[in-house]
Formats: sequence, C-alpha cells, structure tokens
Amino acid sequence: MILAVASETVVRRTEQWFVRQGAPTMIEGYGFRSHVLPRMLPALTFVAVGSLAWLVLQQSAGLSRWLLLGLIVAVMISAWVLLSLFVRRMPSFSPRMTVLVLVVYAAIPVITPLVQSAIDVKFTAPDGDAESESVWGALVWFVMVFGFAFVATMLATTYGLGALLKAAIRHVIADLRNSVHLIGRALPPMLFVTLFLFFTGELWQAMNRLLWPRVSLVVLLFAAITVLAAAARLRDEIGRVEQDLRPEILKVACKGTPLSGVNIAEPLPPKKLNGRQSRNLLVMLAIRQLVQAAVIGLSLFAFFVVLGLIVVTPEIAEQWIGAPATPSMIPGVPSAMLRNATLFAAFGSMYFSVISMSDAEHRRQFFAPVIEKVERTLEVRAVYLDVRERAGA
Repeated sequence: MILAVASETVVRRTEQWFVRQGAPTMIEGYGFRSHVLPRMLPALTFVAVGSLAWLVLQQSAGLSRWLLLGLIVAVMISAWVLLSLFVRRMPSFSPRMTVLVLVVYAAIPVITPLVQSAIDVKFTAPDGDAESESVWGALVWFVMVFGFAFVATMLATTYGLGALLKAAIRHVIADLRNSVHLIGRALPPMLFVTLFLFFTGELWQAMNRLLWPRVSLVVLLFAAITVLAAAARLRDEIGRVEQDLRPEILKVACKGTPLSGVNIAEPLPPKKLNGRQSRNLLVMLAIRQLVQAAVIGLSLFAFFVVLGLIVVTPEIAEQWIGAPATPSMIPGVPSAMLRNATLFAAFGSMYFSVISMSDAEHRRQFFAPVIEKVERTLEVRAVYLDVRERAGA
C-alpha cells in the first residue's frame, strides 16, 4: 500500500488537480454546498452585477452613461478575478452561507425591475418595448434569465466544462501536427461521401431559399445526433476502461501530479464510480470527440468554399438555382454556396465522429488517447483515495 506519510496538503492539491483536469467529481464527498456553489460564485456575481449595467443603460445618457457603464464593467471584471482567486483555495460554504448566497442571487432579478419601475413611471423592458401597465412581464423575464444562468453555471461547474473546453482547445492548438494528421486522415473518406452531392442543382435551389436560422437548426440536429451516438458508444467504453492499479502503473500515472512523491508498494483495489462520476467521464470523452469533429467541420467548410469558388461560376450558380443567386456578406460568394458548405461540414463532422469510434484504425489514431486520459484519471483517483484515507481527511 502507500508507504509515504500522507498529508492533507497533498490531498488538497490533488483535488485542485482534478478540477484543472475537468474531473471535479472525482473528489471524495463532492457536493453542491461543499464544492459546486463556491466555484459558481464568480460567475453568479458577474451576472448579478451585470444587471446594474442594464439599469444604467435605461436611466442615464450622454457621457455619464458610458462612465457609469465602464465603472460597472470594471467592477464585474474585478469581482470575477478576486473571487476566482478565492475559490482556487477550494473553500466550503456553511449551510448559513449557502442560504445567504442563494437568497441574494434570487432577490436580484426581483429587485432590479422594481427599482427601474420606482425610478421611471414607464417601465422599459429588456427588449426595448415600453410597458406602462405593470412590471410583471419584466420580472418573469429577469427570473428566467437568472434561472438559466444559474442552471448553466451549475452544470458547467459540476462537470468541469470550462476546464475540459480549455484543455481540448489547448490540445488542438498545441498539437498542430496531430491536427494536420487528423485532417489528412479524415478528409478523403468525408469527401468520398459528400463531394458529388455538392454539385446537385436541387440542393443549391433549396439552400438559396433556406434562411440561416433554419440552416443553424439543421447543424444543431447533426450535432444532437453526434452527441447521442457518442453517448451510447462512450458509455460502453467507460465500462471497458481497464483499471490496472499495479504500483508501476500508478507511479507513471501520478507523475506531474501532487501525488508524484507518494511511494506505492502494493496494488490498489479498483474503486467503483457513482453516477455523477460516470457522467463526468462521459462529458470528458464527448468534448474531446466534439472538438475533433469541429476541426474536421471547419476543414470541410473551407474546402467546399474554395472548391465552389473555383468550379461554380456565377452563371452556373444561377443556372442551378433557376434564379439570380442571393448574395452573401462576402463579395462574389453566393449565400447558397456558404449554406451548402455549412451543411456538408456538419454532416461530415457527424460522420467522422461516428467512424472514429467504430473503425479500428480510427480508434487507434484518434480515440485511444482519450481513453488513456480517462484511465490515468482513474489511476490517480485510486491513489488519492488511499492517501486521503490514511490522512484521515
């Protein structure tokens, strides 16, 4: 077992490491009051103080308006930074503090429109329409916005979405060679499936009439299918993740973590995951898959735009569409071309995401590294739990 003298400092730093890795649920005793709400505080304060900016925009004008707005923005940013430094210490709120934070946050969306109503006889709703009758519509609007912000922040904090997105983006930027390899391996099969469909006149007609909001819905539909397929596949993958907890394996996994100085003499037993921890690993795997799919999608979009500019002249586009092509914001590029490129990019991303999890060669190239990260997280967690038990935390 663990031979080194365990300390609460090592346990604390390991918990911070889990947060930075986007796996905060691996912390033992992880809960809303003890871990989630304290880390939500910067974002909740940002939203609460931001409501004052709306009051300033409604009640002031001229230079004073922009000075007050700039002051509020500076306060919002300062509060975010200071509170972020505070939550890095992984504080735990008492029941009284938890109630106080929740009550204050819940009161702000009610107080803000009431203050506006007291200042001005005619209430100006956030959408700019004057509502002289009552402020109930604005109260509902504020409560919905604050409620959505709270739920979104809670989910993002609970499952470490911010850290996972940062890590995924960092991976794409830092590992450009792998990104080029990824594109080189993925583009040929994608083009084999989609290339000839790009030159279909009926599709150009449909895309010329289809507005961007509807195109966005189509993209969201493909993204939803990708997430559903990934969730079904990744749940099976987590069940097959090997927890090889021999000492030599654990020492390698703990390198670069606060547990790197811990001596491990014997194998550790596998630790069972609860539902929240399994979902956290699913989110970790899904985000990596979606970021890889996004790289493919952007590459496909760029390819089809370039191909369209080379092959599809304005006369050909007009002939396919059967009417003058709707211009886009880019001079010389019809809107139908951009919408077509967007459609095929979304479809290609979905296709690649599914293939990368089922095809053996694609799994080895693009999916195995993600599984290795999950295995390392579980190995570090096993050592962390053992150290925590011996420290009496």
